[in-house]
Amino acid sequence: MKHQGLVLSIAIVSTAALLHAQDFKAYQNYDFVPGEKIVFEDDFKADQDGEFPAHWKLNSGQGVVNKFQGEPAFVLTEGNYARVAPRVKPDTYLTDTFTVEFDMFPKAGGWDKLATFFRQGDEPKFTVYAGAEVGTGDMEHDLNGSMPAAAAEAFPDHWHHVAIAVKRNQMKVYIDQYRVLVVPDLGGATATNLEIGGIADADNPLIFKNVRIATGGGMNLIDKLTKDGRIVTHGILFDTAQATIKPQSMGALNEIVKLLKDNPAIKLEIGGHTDSDGDAAKNLTLSQSRADAVKQALVGQGIDAARLTTKGYGATRPVDVNTTPEGKANNRRVEFTKVG
Repeated sequence: MKHQGLVLSIAIVSTAALLHAQDFKAYQNYDFVPGEKIVFEDDFKADQDGEFPAHWKLNSGQGVVNKFQGEPAFVLTEGNYARVAPRVKPDTYLTDTFTVEFDMFPKAGGWDKLATFFRQGDEPKFTVYAGAEVGTGDMEHDLNGSMPAAAAEAFPDHWHHVAIAVKRNQMKVYIDQYRVLVVPDLGGATATNLEIGGIADADNPLIFKNVRIATGGGMNLIDKLTKDGRIVTHGILFDTAQATIKPQSMGALNEIVKLLKDNPAIKLEIGGHTDSDGDAAKNLTLSQSRADAVKQALVGQGIDAARLTTKGYGATRPVDVNTTPEGKANNRRVEFTKVG
């Protein structure tokens, strides 16, 4: 959950939810859920325009951070292939279960994909080419999948959200609300780190932002609630400094809805948490508004409001440091705690 807040009333939250109703309908069957622990996150907002981003390594080609449509993005301007890698210590940060997310902007006339190169050390293991058509590379039997025709036709010159989920030996790849590719067997390929890149030049750069890598996940929610008494999720996302839930949050929300419908005796407190950036009082207010928005979303899915309470904690209960992008990302979260 992002940084400083705005003081929002329930009426404003309700209006925001209505504004996104159509988007949520499109994401109704979205089942992507990010990993439990964020090991890398970068929105490039801390980098100087025109400079190479501080949290990345250049392995081949050229690239810089540039403002694009009003927000900073990583722009790869040269290379076949251009390759950049997140700076994560140790460099064996991927486990057998992990997720990767980013937003990409494919320019019409340019290379219409963004590649994620998964490696074990320096050895290539498998590659995901994300675009209107999604395919794998470097595997014994490569697979391909496509977005619906209308969505594929409108793909260039728009932002798209890419989500990759690897669970042991299986992989799923999502573009926006569509699950485009399922790889049922990775052939035992185990990745420990990754690069992002592709074919780029100055006239047709590769543009991406909002990179997040997380590990773990996949545990049955009722088992987690029984074991820990709470469920921590980083999969419920909000517009910056607002309590408007992003539609790609539907995967995490759907999991909570199923848990509550399958277990009608369970009651939950929805806790909103922020990092420590910004004003503490505004963070408290924002976290409360976000918890209320999550409750409203669950009630809209048929959950009895009497089973849900909300509380905003701001930055008062960190689970990680507030001195690194990854630590702050882990602190921005929604928690569901069993009550009663």
